[in-house]
Amino acid sequence: MRTPQQTALRHIWYPCAQIKDYEKFPPLEVIAAEGPYFTLTSGEKLIDAVASWWCKSLGHGHPVLKRALRQQLDRFEHVLLADVTHQPVVELAENLAGLTTSLDKVLFASDGACAVEMALKMSAHVRRLRGQSHKKDFAFLQNAYHGETIATISVSGLPLYRKHYESLFANNTHVIKGIPYVFNVDDPLWSDASSVWLDTERQLNILADKLTAIIVEPLLQGAAGMLLYSADWLKRLRAWCYANDVYLIADEIMTGMGRTGKWLACQHANVEPDFLCLAKSLTAGWLPLSAMLTRSDIYNYFYDDYATGKAFMHSHTYAGNALAVAVANAVFKVMRSEKTLDYVNQQLAPCLLRNMKQVAEQAGNLTNIRQLGAVIAADLSIEPPGRWGYLLYQQAIKLGALLRPLGNTLYWFLPLNTSTHVVDELAEITRLALQAAH
Repeated sequence: MRTPQQTALRHIWYPCAQIKDYEKFPPLEVIAAEGPYFTLTSGEKLIDAVASWWCKSLGHGHPVLKRALRQQLDRFEHVLLADVTHQPVVELAENLAGLTTSLDKVLFASDGACAVEMALKMSAHVRRLRGQSHKKDFAFLQNAYHGETIATISVSGLPLYRKHYESLFANNTHVIKGIPYVFNVDDPLWSDASSVWLDTERQLNILADKLTAIIVEPLLQGAAGMLLYSADWLKRLRAWCYANDVYLIADEIMTGMGRTGKWLACQHANVEPDFLCLAKSLTAGWLPLSAMLTRSDIYNYFYDDYATGKAFMHSHTYAGNALAVAVANAVFKVMRSEKTLDYVNQQLAPCLLRNMKQVAEQAGNLTNIRQLGAVIAADLSIEPPGRWGYLLYQQAIKLGALLRPLGNTLYWFLPLNTSTHVVDELAEITRLALQAAH
């Protein structure tokens, strides 16, 4: 008789994995989840140290979010957003518009890549409405990741995701190199990137006349290995975009909603983009929902009589899904009432850093510790070269934590309300897993 894991492998094509790996180390069967923990069929508990692919910002089963979902379910579960509105989606649009001073128009979709697609499309579309059809190119940063649809991969810089699909891309994207990476906010480059900016500016000036937009993961590049770069550099980039009439798209799908210690990572550099993309933690990982925000002046280019054909014809069936937006509104309420950002900055972030440093000292094979808010990472430095991150993942599962290293980069990405004693527990599991893996 087959186990549930064996039956699953007969039919499910698991995402972002080499399927053959599961023959020796099958998928985990979860039967319950609460707070920062999964429970497996064996009764064993695992710390969800990656917040279930970076989305469970308030842990599993938060009672306020559960109540909001049930209350909305008693009203209605979904209605189309074309020609229809409802109080939860209006409330969420107001909550989102309150995150910035300038972005007051909100479009809804499901996944993060959909939000990025909307920003890319709109930035190109508005150029035609402005009589600037020559400005149709995009620039992205080295090591960038913005999703796995064709358009989003085309503005992503990681060969792992893009190399097999480059024949599908339009020839209108450009990579910006020489990003000033740092390890923390105390690095001199964080507040002064003048030493590298001239090189960046030279690259940008060559492209200025044909660029419609530059897309960035503000300050923290997740899939690249939690790479942190200069806030001053981002501020200079924003100023250059203003001066050269180039839109700035901020992909805050991973970093938004408090992950870096502020509502938005852009706020560390005191900048606001022209287009803002949010997803993942928007519903604290309860339901798929994404949003793309932009300014009224961009909105107004599309606002005209029907016969002009200026409408932005982009839609998703579940845009503004009532269940998802009800939970998202509850996320805002919880984060405000529980003072989540204060907790991240005053307790969680210092605890993460203290524990990662201790693990590095004890294990002796972690380097390049880097942190911004509730994200902390370090690189495995083990000889000979090998698939150490995957071995660490396997050992950590046996010891009680779901770690999912990015290649040979170890990172902790816990729910924002994780207690410090859980961080202590995770650190000990990580130390023992490193010892066992090597």
